[in-house]
Amino acid sequence: MDTPLSQLFATFARIGVLSFGGPAAQISLMHAELVERHKWLTEKQFLQALSFCMLLPGPEAMQLATYAGWKLRGVPGGLIAGLLFVLPGAAVIMGLAFGYAHYGDVPLVQSLFAGIKAAVVVVVLQALWRLSRKALGGASSWILAALAFAALFFLSVPFPLIIAAAALWGYLVTRSEAHEPAPPPERPATLRTITVWGTLWLAPVAVLWLSGATFLTDLALFFSQLAVVTFGGAYAVLAYMTQAVVETHGWLTTPEMIDALGLAETTPGPLILVTQFVGFLAGFAEGGPWLAFGAATLTLWVTFTPCFLWIFAGAPYVETLLARPRLRGALDAISAGVVGVILNLSVWFALHVIFANVTPGRFGPRVELASLIPENLVFIGIAVLLLLALRLPLILSLGLMAAISGAAELFV
Repeated sequence: MDTPLSQLFATFARIGVLSFGGPAAQISLMHAELVERHKWLTEKQFLQALSFCMLLPGPEAMQLATYAGWKLRGVPGGLIAGLLFVLPGAAVIMGLAFGYAHYGDVPLVQSLFAGIKAAVVVVVLQALWRLSRKALGGASSWILAALAFAALFFLSVPFPLIIAAAALWGYLVTRSEAHEPAPPPERPATLRTITVWGTLWLAPVAVLWLSGATFLTDLALFFSQLAVVTFGGAYAVLAYMTQAVVETHGWLTTPEMIDALGLAETTPGPLILVTQFVGFLAGFAEGGPWLAFGAATLTLWVTFTPCFLWIFAGAPYVETLLARPRLRGALDAISAGVVGVILNLSVWFALHVIFANVTPGRFGPRVELASLIPENLVFIGIAVLLLLALRLPLILSLGLMAAISGAAELFV
């Protein structure tokens, strides 16, 4: 018996509103709802779906929700589940971005963000620790992680090239089974799905290009490219995104990018919603509130429409794909490379929080020791205490850090 769409809607609305805390917490919440509470999916189906979503670029938790909805009620179910996972957080981000654009330069607001930034450094280190325990199992994976870090930090090698090289290496060094299962005979439907969703994704970009809207076209093309290379979650791609947004396009400053991640951490939904915040601020600087709303909406579209494409086109092939050892080898190599990418992001964030002056150098960023910000070191220490020692919930910790740094500004 098919799951009623009304029940599906209610369940994923609940998941979307409560999906704080990043992918691990979001996946746990979905497991509790879909496997344990409603028993819509078996344990095996849930784990297969999660493995498949980890093969894809984009936010794995959002794509897991979309796949679950598709498994239960086809494309309508997938749309309901995926949209409800994203829209609550997107609404909150839109409001926060509007407030930040108008009041972000107020000294008290900046002092609140000092504490949030310190917490973000610790949060990214937590993500690095969790992923490294899963992804780094042998000497080759450690070497891949180290090479990825060195390529990004010292040589500024483009992030997509690092991911492609890791995937190719993993594919080539993994032995293939003698008889790999053949794909199921669903290619005509798959081609139609790719055509429909590829058109939905890229048609607005083409319209903007033809109309001569240079700024919006550049924004759409950049975040469309980002949607294709976002392996390993938002943390993995943030360093690449920051480099392009700050240095190549000049849409935001480095402090604004760090603030963007701090605000995205406080909202439900996937962390990659940080792209919406970036789109809003870029649009606001370019042409005011209305362009900001348009840019943020466009960024959402080109970030998440590809997710539906990946799921609806690939879902019928899940069991076949996961049976291919070389594909699993490529995924394992990407995971190892992503550890190095997130280490680069951790160091980059920490340097910009601890030092006031960080400039690009020939081999990595350079800092001025005289620009050390001692109070931010104290804030990082407090964040370590709250998040790692006391293990307080993320939202509570972020709130406490903002309160502590705000109080320091007012009373110290």
